[in-house]
Amino acid sequence: MVGVQTGEAGQTGEVRLRTNGDGVAVAVPAATRRRPAATSTKVVGFLVSCGLLVVATFASIAYGTKSIPFGTVWDALWHYDASNNEHLIVRTLRIPRTVVGLGVGGALGLAGAVMQGVTRNPLADPAILGIEAGAALGVVVGIYSFGVGTLTGYVWFGFVGAAVASVVVYTLGSIGRGGATPVKLALAGGALAALLQSLTSAILLLDVETLDQYRFWAVGSLAGRDADVAVDVLPFLVVGMVLALVSAKALNTLALGDDMATSLGLPVQSARAICALAVVILCGAATAAAGPIAFVGLTVPHVARAIVGPDYRWILPWSLVLGPTLLVGADVIARLVARPGELQVGIVTALLGAPFFIALVRRRKLAEL
Repeated sequence: MVGVQTGEAGQTGEVRLRTNGDGVAVAVPAATRRRPAATSTKVVGFLVSCGLLVVATFASIAYGTKSIPFGTVWDALWHYDASNNEHLIVRTLRIPRTVVGLGVGGALGLAGAVMQGVTRNPLADPAILGIEAGAALGVVVGIYSFGVGTLTGYVWFGFVGAAVASVVVYTLGSIGRGGATPVKLALAGGALAALLQSLTSAILLLDVETLDQYRFWAVGSLAGRDADVAVDVLPFLVVGMVLALVSAKALNTLALGDDMATSLGLPVQSARAICALAVVILCGAATAAAGPIAFVGLTVPHVARAIVGPDYRWILPWSLVLGPTLLVGADVIARLVARPGELQVGIVTALLGAPFFIALVRRRKLAEL
């Protein structure tokens, strides 16, 4: 057995000499021999996290501001009676709300992971490219100029605002040498977000009625999200999730730096553009549907990274599962702690996410990714 230098952190590993079929001794690193066990552990952990997501989903359907016996909830799922008010609550309110929560949570978790990877910024979240600010301005313009007063209408104006803001940020970040670098994207996003927030505030100060409608959307909530909202955002969420998941290999390569990624044959600008498009679609649809919800896109990727390591082929699927688990679970808490009323889920995610992220920062050194 021979000690050798292995891995990124310079840890000493072991090499065993093994005879191949031709009788020649070859070295087999110990890390290679242990890889199947490590992979199986990640798979088991992923299945457990999927089980937690299923539990959170059933809890979201079974519990709410109105107490409904579990047997009645079960009957509403499998033996629906439109004349039963409790069945109507389960079918027309809780199930669509849960579906929107699953989609929005998965979108924010994935978008945060992709943003942290493509910008190599551990504090990146959906607000860094001005996406949330663009969606907010779009909703305000829809209310103020077009008289939009429904959640379905908010979705489209919010999505357009998010898309326009993202295009502007990427265009500004691409100016100059080196194209759209992580630093230029972050600076352009911060500057544009400040401008859009100022414009939003100016419109709200001019019209009290617009402020009254906007403030219920701006706090971040799943309340009142019906089947129409779910149908409107679902196609965008599916497309965005597919783009994000297929970018895992590119994100692993980008983590090595632009020069190394280019030498390995990765078209850096094209890869960044695909990642940015995925983020725009995911954040735009999620923010338009549920309003700005804090800490899901920031915290979830760090939790996934702490569990499975730096490989985005694992980080992205875990973020896709942990995001909705956190959001739907927080929404259940929001409905139970203030009966017969409820808190907004954006408040609960902030209350849960802020202390957790502070603890994470204190325990782990957040260097550049």
